[in-house]
Amino acid sequence: MTGVKSNSNSADGTKPHGAGRSSQEKASTVEVEPPPDDIEPGPELTPEEAEKERKRYLLKRFWISARGYWSRRGDGFAWPCTIGLLSLIGVNVCFQYGINIWNRAIFDAIEQRNAHTIYFLSAVFPPLVLGSVTLVTSQVYIRMMIQRRWRSWLTSALIARWLANGRYYQLNLIGGEGHRNPEARLSEDLRIATESPVDFLAGVISAFVSASTFIVVLWTIGGALTLQIAGSVITIPGFLVVTAVLYAVITSSSMAVIGRHFVEVSEVKNQVEAEFRYTLTHVRENGESIALLGGEEEERNDLETTFGNVLKQWALLAHQYMRTTLMSHGSMLIAPVVPVLLCAPKFLEGSMTLGQVMQAASAFAIVQGAFGWLVDNYPRLADWNASAHRVASLMTSLDGLERAEKSDSLVHIEHGETEGEAMLCLNDLSVTLDDGTAVVKETEVEIDPGERVLVAGESGTGKSTLVRAISGLWPWGHGSVNFHPNSRLFMLPQRPYIPSGTLRRAVAYPRAADDWTLDEIKAVMEKVGLDYLNDKIEEDAPWDQTLSGGEKQRLAFARLLLHNPDIIVLDEATSALDEKSQDNMMEMVIRELPKVTIISVAHRAELEAFHSRKITLERREGGAKLVSDIDLVHRPRKGNLLLRLLDERRPMPKGNLTSSKEARSRG
Repeated sequence: MTGVKSNSNSADGTKPHGAGRSSQEKASTVEVEPPPDDIEPGPELTPEEAEKERKRYLLKRFWISARGYWSRRGDGFAWPCTIGLLSLIGVNVCFQYGINIWNRAIFDAIEQRNAHTIYFLSAVFPPLVLGSVTLVTSQVYIRMMIQRRWRSWLTSALIARWLANGRYYQLNLIGGEGHRNPEARLSEDLRIATESPVDFLAGVISAFVSASTFIVVLWTIGGALTLQIAGSVITIPGFLVVTAVLYAVITSSSMAVIGRHFVEVSEVKNQVEAEFRYTLTHVRENGESIALLGGEEEERNDLETTFGNVLKQWALLAHQYMRTTLMSHGSMLIAPVVPVLLCAPKFLEGSMTLGQVMQAASAFAIVQGAFGWLVDNYPRLADWNASAHRVASLMTSLDGLERAEKSDSLVHIEHGETEGEAMLCLNDLSVTLDDGTAVVKETEVEIDPGERVLVAGESGTGKSTLVRAISGLWPWGHGSVNFHPNSRLFMLPQRPYIPSGTLRRAVAYPRAADDWTLDEIKAVMEKVGLDYLNDKIEEDAPWDQTLSGGEKQRLAFARLLLHNPDIIVLDEATSALDEKSQDNMMEMVIRELPKVTIISVAHRAELEAFHSRKITLERREGGAKLVSDIDLVHRPRKGNLLLRLLDERRPMPKGNLTSSKEARSRG
C-alpha cells in the first residue's frame, strides 16, 4: 500500500508501500547513541532548580546529536578539517612569537641607533606579516568550512526527523512550547548553535596556546621585582606573570558578575523574536481571509503587542551589553599601560632595555587577551546557549514522538496489510488525542476494491481525524488500519498544498514536474476545467496566492488523474466548488478511474449520488461511534449517465452496524 507505513512528501500525494529508504532511516544516522530519557523535575526541587536541571538536560541532548558530525556516520571531512584548524592555530602562535621577538629587536636597534640592524629587520618584517596573515586567513576559511558543513549535516538530519512519519504535522497536535516555531529553530537557532562552538573551540585553544607561550616570555623578560616597603625587602618572582594573572582574574570575575543574567535575557530575546517572525508569517499566509474580513486593525494590534515584547527584551539586552561593554572597553584601555608602568623602574635603572620593555608590553597584551577571552565572548556564549536550548527543545519533542512510535507500552494505531481481497480494513480502530482522550471509538469497517464510501456525521464527530488515522498521520489510539498489499493511497485535503515554482510543478507534486510530459499535464488540466491556465503552465508565480479555493481543488483533482492511485481519500475535497462543478469532478473521477476505491468525508448530501455506501459517525460520551453502515440508493435525477458510471449492481439496503459484506451474504 502507499502511504500508511512509508513516508510521504505531502498530505495529498501517493505513497508507495516500502518504496525506497525512508526518512526515518536517514534521520537515524544522526544519533551515535540513544537520546537520554526526558527529565521530570522532582517535587523536592524549587522552580529555579527544576529550570536549571531542564537546561542542563537540553544542552546534553543537543550535544548527543551534534557531536555525531565527528562520528563514523558523520562527515568524512570533519576530523581532517578539525586537525587542520588546530595545526594552523599552533603555527600562527609561532609566528606571533616571531613578531614578538622582532618587536624586541627593532626597539633595541632604535635605542642603539643601529641603522644596519634596523634595515635588516625592516626587510624581515614583511615575510612575518605575510605568513601570519596567510595563516589567519586559512584559519578563517577552514573554521567557516567546518561551521558550514556541520550546520548542513545537522540541519539535514534534523529536518529528516522532523518530516518523518508526519511528525511535522503531529507537533501541532501535542502540548508544550518546546516545538513552537520550528522554522526559526531549524534556521537561525541551528545556525548559531553550530557556528559559535567552532568559534569558541578555536578561541579557547588559541588563547591557551598563546597564554602558555607568552607567560614564559613574561617570566623570562621580567624576572623578579624587588621592593622595599617599611624597611623590608620583598621580592616578587615573575612579577609580570603574577600581574597578568591577577588582572585577568579581576576582569573575568567582574564580567561574570556583571553579565550573570546575560544567558537568560538572551534566551528570552530569541524566543520573542521567533514569535514575532511567526506572527508576521501567519498574517502573510492568511492575508486573503484577513483582508476579506477587514481584520487589519486587530492584526496590527496583535503585531504591536508581539513587537512590544521584542522591544522590551531588547531594552533588557541593551542594558546587559552596556554593562559588559563598560568592563571590556575599560580593560582594553588599561591593559597596554600596565606592563609599561611595571617595567619603567627597571628600564630607568638600566636593568631592562627599551626592546625588552616593548616585548614585555606586547607579550602582556597577548596574555591578557588570552585570559580575557571570556570577557570578549561572553555575549556570544550567552546567545549560543539560548539557541542550543531552543534546538534541543525541538529535538526532545521529536524524541517523544519517536518513543511513542516504537514503544510497546504506549498504545498506538497499527498499520498493516489486509488478508483476502479487501482494499481497506479498520479493525477495532479507536482514535484518541495524545493525552488519551477518545475521539472515535471501536470502528469496524471493511471496504472492497472499487467501493465508494461516504463518511458522514455532524461537525466535531472526528471524521477528519479518522481520515488522518487512515493516512498514518495520526498515531494515537489503538486497533489497526490495514491496506491491500501494494496499493497506493492518494489524499485530497480540503486545502490542497500548492508548492512554490511553476504551475507544472504544482500539478505534478509530490513527484517531479518532468515525470510527465507537458501534453500529459495539459490534458489533465483540461479535464478538470483549468485549460485556460495551460498557457501559463511553465510560469513561475505565487500560485498559492493567485489561485482561488475552487481552482486549487480542481488542481488537486488533476494531480489525482496523473498519479492514478488505487485508493482515494477525499477530505471535504469539493467544499470550494459549486454543486455543478462538484458533480463534474466526481463524474470525471469515476469515468477516468473506474476501478479506484474512494473514501469521502463531506457534509453535502448531493455527494451521496456518487457513492455506493455511507457510514455515519455520531458523537457519543467517550468518543464518536459508527452508528450506521448502509448501501445507498442512487438518486434518479442524476439520470442514466450516472447509473452507467456507478456500479451496475444496485446495492441492497441494510440496517445499522451491518457491513455490506454481511448483507450480501445474508442475501
